[in-house]
Amino acid sequence: MSETQFRTEKDSLGEVKVPADAWYGAQTARAVSNFPISGRLPDVDFVKAHVLIKRAAAVANNQPNWLGDAETKAIVDACDKILAGEYLEQFVVDRFQAGAGTSHNMNSNEVIANLANVALGGTCGVYKPINPNDHVNMGQSTNDTIPTAIRLTALAKLPRLIGAVNAMADEFARLGVQEQDTVKSGRTHLQDAVPTTIGREFNAYAWTLRRAAKGLEACRDPLCELGLGGSAAGTGLNTSPDYANKVAAELARLTGEKIRAADDLVAQMQSQHDIQRMASAINDLTLEVTRISNDIRLLASGPRTGIGEVLLPPVQPGSSIMPGKVNPVMFEMLNQVGFQVLGQCQAIGYMTQAGQLELNVMMPAMGSALFDAMDWMTNAMNAATEKNLKGIKVDRERCAEFLHSSVALATLLNTEIGYMKAAEVAKTSEKSGRPVREIVAEQGLMDGDAFDALVLRAAKEGKID
Repeated sequence: MSETQFRTEKDSLGEVKVPADAWYGAQTARAVSNFPISGRLPDVDFVKAHVLIKRAAAVANNQPNWLGDAETKAIVDACDKILAGEYLEQFVVDRFQAGAGTSHNMNSNEVIANLANVALGGTCGVYKPINPNDHVNMGQSTNDTIPTAIRLTALAKLPRLIGAVNAMADEFARLGVQEQDTVKSGRTHLQDAVPTTIGREFNAYAWTLRRAAKGLEACRDPLCELGLGGSAAGTGLNTSPDYANKVAAELARLTGEKIRAADDLVAQMQSQHDIQRMASAINDLTLEVTRISNDIRLLASGPRTGIGEVLLPPVQPGSSIMPGKVNPVMFEMLNQVGFQVLGQCQAIGYMTQAGQLELNVMMPAMGSALFDAMDWMTNAMNAATEKNLKGIKVDRERCAEFLHSSVALATLLNTEIGYMKAAEVAKTSEKSGRPVREIVAEQGLMDGDAFDALVLRAAKEGKID
């Protein structure tokens, strides 16, 4: 840019060149120069959450000797424009920045102040009558607004993540009902085991996912307890009368969540326990999703030389050299995302313990890791459900073939003919390769139909009468 494409602003360190068309100001421009790290701009939900705090703070500060009606309205109107999706491109500080998130806090303050001043007839970059620090940031600090914004962002993303988990669970449950009578060989230690049904396998996946969704939901209420109003060190310095309760009540009204001021604002600034708890719930979910995804890939392996009990719908060619090859790409993707998410959750754990004295300065990266984990899992689970799980088919003939070739069926004979005789049948089946059903019928131990009924009963009910 030429010199004419910049304006000159001042902050406490001196003059700064700011792009002439920018709605942000000097401190944001310094941060853009200082932190060319990841090339990733702030999460949009986080931007809006932080602006929501500025809006609620203006309402809470609208009281005698604090923030006047005209200033309050100008700030609120500016915030509403951003919350409606305007000016989001003006939030330009890299996710990896100064500890605690001061740069992002000032990015919000400067954009809101400039929008408010221009609306009042002022000039962008001339902070009158609205000042970024004195008015937009009134009664606030980076130290209490950024952790609050992380909480509000997590609350905004949480329904989407839980929705994705439940959608996958619903699909497994649907398949569980559809295949409740599809008997197959169970497998333990990756070896043949007693019979079960595809329905039981899939219902178990659904139950596990729904349990994980409950674990996520349990994080909601702790996230609603804010340290906002603690100001710089949790003491409430420079805050207006009853500010902590007023701003919490306004955020509760705006979000529909049970937002409230924490009993100990200092503790909420020192500790990021609630963020770690959220990360732990995501970690738990991800471990289960990764396990289930591995199972689906095993069950779909083949089509000729693998297990092949389930057939996944093809979504793209699987090989650049092998014609006709189709791979379980959606569940491969889900695994890859899962491993990345586990890494983000691990990073959150490290950053949680890195808090020192009155503040945890790792919050920008902590928030980014949490937002990635939530978004990635949401998007990956939705994609796998929509693109693959909804079109999955079960090869019932393949299931029956494996079932009747399994020596493990001899286990069902324990209560009928005794363990020793059942072991002899198993050995005969193993050596000859003949099905257990055929051997017991041939030896007059049980007719074929009775054996089939025994297998079905054991698979569906886990009982042998």
